[in-house]
Amino acid sequence: MFSLYGKPIRFRVEGGAYPKGFPIVLRLYPYGMVLMVGRVIAMKRVAIYIRVSTSKQDTDNQRRELEAVAERSSWNVVRVYEDAGISGAKGRDQRPGLDAMMKGVNAKEFDMVASWSVDRLGRSLTDLLSILQGLHEKGVGLFLHQQGLDTSTTAGKAMFQMLGVFAEFERGIIRERVNAGLARARAKGTKLGRRRVEPAIEARILELRAGGDGILKVGRKLGIGTSVVQRVFKQKPQPS
Repeated sequence: MFSLYGKPIRFRVEGGAYPKGFPIVLRLYPYGMVLMVGRVIAMKRVAIYIRVSTSKQDTDNQRRELEAVAERSSWNVVRVYEDAGISGAKGRDQRPGLDAMMKGVNAKEFDMVASWSVDRLGRSLTDLLSILQGLHEKGVGLFLHQQGLDTSTTAGKAMFQMLGVFAEFERGIIRERVNAGLARARAKGTKLGRRRVEPAIEARILELRAGGDGILKVGRKLGIGTSVVQRVFKQKPQPS
């Protein structure tokens, strides 16, 4: 409701539903004059993620604060995901709320994820970086209330890019540790890779194969996987 010359007046948007960016006209009654011409601005779709570690805690405070931020920012809260009584050290497979949220991210059901704090998303650096990378790849923003991080702003975008650098740094460290471990194992004479099939089993596989049995049948007879049978065939191909 607006007022003109101290009197309350009504207004309406002429026409029906408008797509984003479509021009609109607000017409005042009973004066019949055009108040303004503008454009439809789509509200940002936001998903809220809240989590507490123990059953003695509740998520009410987190939800209330984030919903208040959404109202002040004119965000449209489309979904609230919750993990109650679940530690942030646990992975996505043990946090149903987080798992459902990431599926929504992949489906691009919202434009931004809002959370109370970065430690609500995860306490494991590896898991946290995986979540942030998943958001970044789908173009979904992130708002962290306690840290004041909003990736829709210039500073927030810069921080998001820095997080991507840290993610790559973490992956590099993991690769180096794995390669160093493999090198130590080789130096000690440890044989790497799959264990070799016992000679007796290998001979039996080749014997059954020579008798015309297929891969599935050989595996069933000997109680081994078809991948083992195939590997033996590749290592010692039989003449046709």
